Amino acid sequence: MAGHSHWANISRKKSLIDAKRGKLWSKLAKAIIVAAKHGGPDPDANLRLRYAIDAAKAVSMPKENIQRAIRTGTGEFKGGDLEESLYEGYAAGGVAVLCEILTDNKNRTAPEIRKIFEMCGGKLGATGCVAYLFLRKGAVRLPLASCSEDRLMELAIEAGADDVKPAGDRWEVICEPSAMVDVIAAIQGAGMTIESNEIVRIPTNSVDVDDVDTARRVLHLMERLDDHDDVQSVAANFNIPDEAMAQLG
Repeated sequence: MAGHSHWANISRKKSLIDAKRGKLWSKLAKAIIVAAKHGGPDPDANLRLRYAIDAAKAVSMPKENIQRAIRTGTGEFKGGDLEESLYEGYAAGGVAVLCEILTDNKNRTAPEIRKIFEMCGGKLGATGCVAYLFLRKGAVRLPLASCSEDRLMELAIEAGADDVKPAGDRWEVICEPSAMVDVIAAIQGAGMTIESNEIVRIPTNSVDVDDVDTARRVLHLMERLDDHDDVQSVAANFNIPDEAMAQLG
């Protein structure tokens, strides 16, 4: 999970900046639109929509923006014609990269994503080339100061979680997506405040990137992909040793 942890920590800091300039809100609105389109406007009956709304609220997306996205998804407003797809490829050093895409124009998005891979020393691959290396999981995060690891582990595992681990200044509880509602309820029921929750792609193995220049190209690719308006999320299976991370600053 090292690549997941490295990028998750970098992405979290980046998301705070993106939220300020509206980029993250735009991506979250797309997620809400698609969730409402496929599962209906009621978050109590549509778990995907509930998770999307939770993610939007976590970065202070205004209520009216959330409601507008829901109504767009149900067809009340224009703009709900979005297609989902996975783009797979390799970064420098043979690192596997998986992108979740929401776009209204695949003919525009595909060449743009391919160009980003190539500019960063990577290559866009065929469907299925790396997806099998990732597991779809729920990730629930809360501050380290919320409780002890033993207490959180006891609560989370009893509620159906797979694992609890530190990730920077937060605890990260990993579970099956179907168990996330119960895990969240157990944590909140114990009086703890959840910082965020989302569905993530976690690698089943990792590629060590010892070379600093290669590591820089991998991170550059991740950042460029994450900046693309049609990329909802990006996951990779790299592990950068502490010595190399220190040289990267």
